[in-house]
This record gives sequence, structure tokens and C-alpha cells, in this order.
Amino acid sequence: MPATPRSRGSAGLRNMQQLIQLRWIAVIGQVATILVVHFGLAIPLPLKPMFTVLAALAMFNLASHAWWRRREHASSNALLVSLLVDVASLTIQLYLSGGITNPFVFLYLLQVVLSTVILRSPLSWVIAVAAAFCVIGLAMGGTPIVLDVEPERGLSDHYVQGLLICFLLIAGLLVVFLTRIGRILRERDARLAELRQRAAEEEHIVRMGLLASGAAHELGTPLSTLSVILGDWQHLPTIASEGELHRDVIEMQQQVARCKSIVTNILLAAGGPRADAPTEMGLHAMLDGLAEAWRDARSPASFAYANRCTVDPLIVSDTGLRQMVFNVLDNALEASPGWVAMDAHCDGERLFIDVSDAGPGFDADVLERLGSPYNTSKGRPGGGLGLFLSVNVARTLGGSLRAKNRPQGGAVVTMTLPLSAIAIEEDRDDDEE
Repeated sequence: MPATPRSRGSAGLRNMQQLIQLRWIAVIGQVATILVVHFGLAIPLPLKPMFTVLAALAMFNLASHAWWRRREHASSNALLVSLLVDVASLTIQLYLSGGITNPFVFLYLLQVVLSTVILRSPLSWVIAVAAAFCVIGLAMGGTPIVLDVEPERGLSDHYVQGLLICFLLIAGLLVVFLTRIGRILRERDARLAELRQRAAEEEHIVRMGLLASGAAHELGTPLSTLSVILGDWQHLPTIASEGELHRDVIEMQQQVARCKSIVTNILLAAGGPRADAPTEMGLHAMLDGLAEAWRDARSPASFAYANRCTVDPLIVSDTGLRQMVFNVLDNALEASPGWVAMDAHCDGERLFIDVSDAGPGFDADVLERLGSPYNTSKGRPGGGLGLFLSVNVARTLGGSLRAKNRPQGGAVVTMTLPLSAIAIEEDRDDDEE
């Protein structure tokens, strides 16, 4: 999966910010170096043109800072232009201060290394070629001043001293900025890996949805046939006279009706036609209805339910939301048949639904990969799909699903949803009749 423009732009913007910081260091460093060389070492430098170049570079950096502060993306071409400006300003300063005999000529290597890290291969070659031509130009052209170079004098020679300072400067800056840029690139790669994983999960959901929808369509006819047959059996005199058999037929008919309801919900969740208009209800009624429906369907030994939401907005009943809560409750009941708790509360903008159990809790590797398909320690086929689907339903609604083990034993799964994702907007037309 190729890098998305957004991921490239975000990393590019952060790299641009690193270049702006490096340019400020360059401006301050050049000011200090010029003053030390001119006044401390008594080497006459053309101060006016050199400080003019520094002023122009500082103005460019101020403009860059103001421009990119309001942007979310920085392209590779923008990074290339920024690096070319740095190469050009360095070339002018070296020309004015000794040309090829200036020991700071090796600062070109810093620009080449940075371009190799933050630019694609063709663009990084542009910086390398530009730096090479600048070095050749400095070697072939004359300069306003000529520096005395006597490397045989060792550290007492100004050229050797400048080389040492240049080496230490390049080494320090490379360590600092390459570490930062490397972290930016690793974060970008991690984000891309997350997007690839999410795309794979969504593809898996699509396949499961198609399979479930197809199975639901296929099951509709035999379930209807069974319902008709059981209805006929219920009224047969031979069966009606047998009390226990008659009760069994009624129970079978109820279970078939439940299967038909499940099939209908699958078709609705898969985007099938709806027989009725969407149901509008209050948040409290929806939560209370979910808890009551699950309790009636599963008959747990102990189910503690609490609704502590202080707001009660009007919402649209959502099949996916119902299935998400049911999946989490079913997992909790399977881990802890003796006790399950559901606690709902709001903070004004978000709905929190906590489902707790007294089971063995989650394994560490399951918590680490929570929401991945078939991520389970149950050791049976199809395990882990409930939480996988619940995580993706929450994500689709703009929320999240988190799990952790409780200190006193068991686990708690927290579903967080923005109320705006399920609430009905109140700005309706007053003219409707």
C-alpha cells in the first residue's frame, strides 16, 4: 500500500520545521563565527555583504516559519527549494570568506546528508549535484580574500582549527537532526502500517458482511417453512392433547421466530430494505431497552445494570450499536457466567458503556492486539470475532473500544461513542406538517 498524500505531507511538514530550526542555528553560528574571525583572529572579512546575506537568510526563515505554521502539508518540492536556499546562502558566504580555502566548505556535506534522508532519490541528487557545482565554482573562481593555509603547523594553524570546529559541528548536528528526522519517519511508517491493518480489517468485514447477508437470505425460506409447519402442528388435535409435546412445539415456534428476527437484523445491518421507518427514542430508553433485551434473551445468573447518564438526547435506534453491545455482553457472560455488569454514563459529549465481568481477564497478548480478527485465547474456531466487529462498529461511529483487567479480578470493556454520532439534530423545519 503506497504512502497516502496526507501521511507524506505530515512528515514533510515536520521535516520542514526541522530545517527551519537548523537554519536558525546556522544564522546564529555564522554571526558568531564572523565576529570571532574578524575581530578575534584579525582576519579582515567583508562584513557588510556577509551580514546582508545573513539578514536575507533570516528574513527567509521568518517568512518560512509564518507560512508553514498555517499549513498542514509540505511537499518534497518545497523541501527541495528550502535546501537549495541553504546551499546558495552557504556558497555566497564561503565565496566572501576565502572560497575553497575556508574550512567550513565541508558544511555542504550536511546539506547532502539531510537531503538524502528527507527527499526522494531524484530530488536528493539535485542537492548533491548543486553542492558539487558550488564546490567546483569556489575552487575555480577568485574570492575577495585569500586565507593562509599551513596545515603542517597542526592545531596552531587557523585552517586546521576551522576544520576541527567544522567536523564537530557537522557531527553534532547530524546526530541531533537525523535522530529527530528518523523518529518522524518511523512514526510515519507506523501510521502507514496502522492504515494498512485497518484496510485489511475493513476488507475482512466486507467479506463477512457479504457472507452473512447471503446466509441470511438463504435461511429466510426454510425458517418461514418451519414456522408454518410448527403453526400447523400446534393446532393438530393429537399434539394439542399432549401437554408436554404441545409446550415443546410452542417453544420451537418461539425459537424459530427468534431466528427469523436475527436474520432480519443481519439483513438490516448489511444494508437490506427496512420494513419500518427508523425508530426515534431517548438515550435512556435505548440503553434500558438494550439491557432488558439482553437480560431476557440470555437470562444471566446475575446482571447488574446502571444508567447514570444525566442527559437524554433523542437518538436513532441503530442495529449496529445494539449488536456491538450484545457482542461485548455475550463475551463477558461467557467468561463469567455468574456475574456481568453494565454501567452507562455520559460527560456531555460522549457516551461511555462499561461492561464488567468476574472472569479470568484478558491475556496480555490479547489486550495488545485487541480488535484484531480471531484474537482470542478461547481456542475455538471463530473466536474473537465478536470484539473484532464491536471495535469496528465503534470506530465507524467515531468512537473507540478499550479493554483492561480489573485489579479485583475479571475485566472491563469500555465502549466510548460521541453523542453527536447517534443523536438526532434538532434543527428541523418548523414548516413541516
